[in-house]
Amino acid sequence: MVTDVHALARDAKRAARAIASASDARRSAVLLALADALEREAAALLEANRVDVEGARDHGVEGYFIDRLTLTPARLAAIAADTRTVARLPDPLAEPFDQRVLPNGLRIHRQPVPLGVLGVIYEARPNVTVDIAALAIKSGNACVLRGGSETLNSNRALVKQVKAALVGQGLPAEAVGFIDDPARERILDLLRAHESIELIIPRGGAKLHTFCREHSTITVITGGMGINHLYLDATADFDRALDIIDNAKTQRPTVCNALGTLLVQRAAAAGFLPRVAAHLAARGVTFRCDPESLAHVPADLRDRASEAQPGDYDTEWLSLVLGIKVVADVEEAIAFIHAHSLEHSDGILSRDAAVIARFVREIDSSAVFVNASTRFNDGGQLGLGAEVAVSTQRIHARGPMGLGELTSYKWVVQGDGHVRG
Repeated sequence: MVTDVHALARDAKRAARAIASASDARRSAVLLALADALEREAAALLEANRVDVEGARDHGVEGYFIDRLTLTPARLAAIAADTRTVARLPDPLAEPFDQRVLPNGLRIHRQPVPLGVLGVIYEARPNVTVDIAALAIKSGNACVLRGGSETLNSNRALVKQVKAALVGQGLPAEAVGFIDDPARERILDLLRAHESIELIIPRGGAKLHTFCREHSTITVITGGMGINHLYLDATADFDRALDIIDNAKTQRPTVCNALGTLLVQRAAAAGFLPRVAAHLAARGVTFRCDPESLAHVPADLRDRASEAQPGDYDTEWLSLVLGIKVVADVEEAIAFIHAHSLEHSDGILSRDAAVIARFVREIDSSAVFVNASTRFNDGGQLGLGAEVAVSTQRIHARGPMGLGELTSYKWVVQGDGHVRG
């Protein structure tokens, strides 16, 4: 049966009015009920996910994709915890701002309002289903979700719990629409539902982002891909740097904020590169090196390193592969990052305040890190509870998009019989 996406979007638009007018206590109660349901129904949710994972394996899907697709008891518990965190965040619609009294006596302010209906297209990661639904509801929005065909069973099971939580609080289930049809044509339908949907958020690879930009009649916010860098200079604390680089590369290499390329100042190369190569090789990492950095890889690890080929420094690895390059100084590091970064997550490891200040000033990624792992570019880690995406654009929202980024505002003008002369 073909899903009527335009009807789904119209239903979501009608439901959005009810969500927007509901109290924060009621919207938060939906999320708390959902978190409870995720724990109560864990066995059924994990079984639905198991079917998806086995199907993906049968189709020869790559390992990084399987990792993104897989739910575990720990990951499901974390999703429930994040949902409760979002529920307990301040109401993003509550506080007026920019309050002023004009010389003519008019009292004006701006009042936050929901965007309306979000259309979100994503691949592989079933946690995104809950994250988006939770953030949309808490911020007074509705949403229409289109997950990948490989995670259809997981998403069906999760959306069922979201809808039940909405109905349990007397709110319309249609506030979270789900395109239960894997046909690619449904994406086109979603991209053209401009009469109901305010914003399209694609979460996937470059092909998906390009497809959405080329075919959407709705504003598209893109992000979620990262060729991320850390630059280490000779003043860095090498012991702490090893931990940071390890975390950025190996904690979860299949995600968009994982480290892609390590840049090392020439003055630090001899002292640091052998250490980092040995440390990361023991964690299963292989290396793509420029000739100078390759010369510093210990002889007994040369089977784990190869000379970088054209395009390697422009590749989002999504695996335990790390690019390494020696640079002369921060100036060359900044130039290299400008040439190869997707402006997602880039950072510096240094104790030189002047060098740090220059790096922060000249690197304009959605998040810039100083002596910290790139893995912190995440809505939950930055105090937002969760995120619908990490935007690498500059208009409306940048970086992790949490509750505040899912609102706009309206002007409220209060007078006392004022007329314009």
